[in-house]
Amino acid sequence: MEELLDIRFFGNPLLRWGIALLVAAAVIAALVIAKRLAVSRLAKLSDRTATRLDDVVVKVIEQTSTMTILVAGVAAGVRSLDLPRDGDLWLGRVMIIVLAIQVGSWITNAVRLLLETRVGVDVQPGQRTMGAALGFATNLVVWAVLVLLVLSNFGVEVSTLVAGLGIGGIAAALAVQNVLGDLFAAFSIYVDRPFDLGDFVIVDTYMGTVEKIGWRSTQLRSLSGEMIVLANSDLSRARIRNFKRMSERRAVVTFGVQYDTPNAKLAAIPGIVRQTIEAIEGLRFDRSHFVKLGESSLDFETVFYVTTPDFNAFADRQQQLLLSLHRRFEDEGISFAFPTRTVVVQREAPIEG
Repeated sequence: MEELLDIRFFGNPLLRWGIALLVAAAVIAALVIAKRLAVSRLAKLSDRTATRLDDVVVKVIEQTSTMTILVAGVAAGVRSLDLPRDGDLWLGRVMIIVLAIQVGSWITNAVRLLLETRVGVDVQPGQRTMGAALGFATNLVVWAVLVLLVLSNFGVEVSTLVAGLGIGGIAAALAVQNVLGDLFAAFSIYVDRPFDLGDFVIVDTYMGTVEKIGWRSTQLRSLSGEMIVLANSDLSRARIRNFKRMSERRAVVTFGVQYDTPNAKLAAIPGIVRQTIEAIEGLRFDRSHFVKLGESSLDFETVFYVTTPDFNAFADRQQQLLLSLHRRFEDEGISFAFPTRTVVVQREAPIEG
């Protein structure tokens, strides 16, 4: 038996090979169990949370390669063997390659899953295209860095290669700087989401409904029907007012009553306005005050909110309010004022000649 255990393969006795095999099997089994426990417990935790980030972590761990686990186990087992210097060197390089592939896979899968949670199925094709482009650019950078790290570990001089790529990239960027500006602005719009398809926005002096968000430009449909095309780089620097993101609309109504209105009725007007607003569904009263002695009227200012952002609903509620106020003022004997002027004509005695 001892003679059998002393048989050597590649400079190591059979006993040591057996120990290496046991160590490799133990490490592989431990990694598999650790992976399953981590996925199971994190999955239970993610079911109790509203965020999607923990779901991404679970899916990324699930996609850990079996090859990575096997190579990690083999590397751990081989450590108990006496290998020549070249053997240790190549084993380390193989480990680095496998680890780089696994890290790249983790990052690219995480980016893909995060983009999938960010871009739903109900978005327009342009946004899905930008999401795919952002994922491609991220994956390109990740794999490029990992390849350079692997080449550096293999003894390849990468500084010259990086310098050459940098000079070429600068030249290309200068040649297409306007296009790249619009492209990065499109990515910024995609990430920040200042507006989405169907939103009504005002950009400086332009206003319209967003119909398309492209790589270089965004298209608006104006109220009069024409198409407005704005460069994404201009949009990234502009002040944008997005009316679709409103939760409610604030309205200010001013009106005047005649100067001969009795003081008691003037004092009652804010209460009448408040009762009228509170009787209409979808309106929220803020304030109503006697604010000014006008040229031909006693002026009141009323502020209220329409609890829906829809403009047509806002116009309907405001019309209903004005009609109700008109009817209530008729019942109370209060007359709205209109521009009037009093002309005093003074007759002078005729001059006797």
